[in-house]
Amino acid sequence: MGRLSDRRTHLSAPLVTLDPRVRTQIVVGVMLGLFLAALDQTVVGTALPRIVTDLHGNDIYTWAFTSYLLTATISGPIYGKLSDLYGRRPILLFAVAVFLLGSLLCGVSQEMWQLVAFRGLQGLGAGALFPVALAVIGDLYDASERGKYQGLVGAVFGLSSLVGPAIGGVITDTIGWHWVFFVNLPIGAAVFAVIWRTLPRVRASGTAPRIDYLGASVLVAALVPILIGLTNKQSGNWGDLTVGGLIAVGLVISAVFVWLELRIADPVVPIRLFTNRSFTISVIAMFMASMAFFTPIVFLPRWFQVVGGATATQSGYQILALLGGLIISATASGQIVARTGRYKLLALASTIVLAIGLWLLSNLRADTPLPLLWFWMFVTGIGVGPIFSVFTLVVQGAVPQRQIGTATSSLTLFQQIGGTVGLAITGTIFGTRLLEELPKQLAASSLPPQVVAGFSAGGSGVLQQLSGVGDLGQAILAAAPPEARAQLAPFVPDIVAAIHRAFSLAIASTFVFGIFAAVVAAAVVLFLREAPAQAPAAADRVGSPALG
Repeated sequence: MGRLSDRRTHLSAPLVTLDPRVRTQIVVGVMLGLFLAALDQTVVGTALPRIVTDLHGNDIYTWAFTSYLLTATISGPIYGKLSDLYGRRPILLFAVAVFLLGSLLCGVSQEMWQLVAFRGLQGLGAGALFPVALAVIGDLYDASERGKYQGLVGAVFGLSSLVGPAIGGVITDTIGWHWVFFVNLPIGAAVFAVIWRTLPRVRASGTAPRIDYLGASVLVAALVPILIGLTNKQSGNWGDLTVGGLIAVGLVISAVFVWLELRIADPVVPIRLFTNRSFTISVIAMFMASMAFFTPIVFLPRWFQVVGGATATQSGYQILALLGGLIISATASGQIVARTGRYKLLALASTIVLAIGLWLLSNLRADTPLPLLWFWMFVTGIGVGPIFSVFTLVVQGAVPQRQIGTATSSLTLFQQIGGTVGLAITGTIFGTRLLEELPKQLAASSLPPQVVAGFSAGGSGVLQQLSGVGDLGQAILAAAPPEARAQLAPFVPDIVAAIHRAFSLAIASTFVFGIFAAVVAAAVVLFLREAPAQAPAAADRVGSPALG
């Protein structure tokens, strides 16, 4: 154990030594970049129910997130490899520029397909912001110090989540949802300026880069049909070619991808890293935790607006309980790791608490009291906070410094894949359960059989009509034939109540899947072998430049 600890200590020394003031300025720059990407996710999450209603895109609701996560997933490993070869600075500057272009185009979208496409462009920029910014922290600080700053990353994410919903809600309710994308522009300009001024214009020396474009292309070809198949399950059956057939094609291409990566010198996903126990366990745990965590972020604002009748602004404030728990636990976890050098118990406890929080949320109903729901969300947030920073810390301490960018981006790759797959699966679960529950809840309301039959026969079209925001009762009457509105009007309150019950049960079922993912993550963490982080000797500090 002593030899292993000594080796880890040597590999965990900072790659470059800079003046503390300069390091602080660089940290401010990369934190601003993280803030930009994280703020966009929370702002859009609050505004999206209104966006998809205006653009008539409820049937592809989750694709506004999935397209973003998909492109960020694919681009992340390539950015990480490029940053190891060319330096962090040019990659971050390019990524910020692409992200801002995508934000501008999202803001001028007139159709749902346009929004989905431009969210994908945003993802191409965000693909570098998370892994490369985290790699910069790994370059600047040794293992004993990284815990504080990785915890700070979680706090920055929580802060952006704290102000993002309020910003998104106020903008959506006042000047329009288009401006939730335009707000990125001045923040992004400031990020670009800080990175330009502070990050050094140096890079590690080495041979010409060999990027695994073939592997990245095959990975895209594998993920796209799987995700489309899962999304199509909302309106189809597993045996359909557009559902099960696409998923099967994606799995076959995934096998080809693994075969290729085992034979390529510089793969987009370095298979040899998986021989490292700490790296493999961290990747699996991060994958499963991401599947669990994205569910409440996406579906809770929708519940507050559709069932609770909240405005976009109000729904943003309603999820502050979850984000408050996240900020507290993320900040505390960084300090704990920095002072004790221990992380296994913290990682295990956080995944268990996340599972408990999701179990509480799975009891969501249309009449759930808000204070009780806020408590459930706070518990979930406590579980989420330490996860992302702790596993990043483990990975960066388990690999040589020259691979920090590649390893961090590989971890982020599986984090993004987990989120993408999780959203596709939970979107499918939500749509299927809603269509199952709606006839049951309508029948339980003592409504005339012809009314129940009318809604039940709507199939997947009901999902498009009944899951938008706004006055649901008025929408039901407006959709009815003019001669039937007078007879239908007395039953509207009961119809709305039944729809809200079905909607709540459908959202609650998505949290059940999250429980499963969190439990698997906790089980995987049990196999993690802890190597306490220690400060390296001065002789271990390498002065070769690698940042810009």
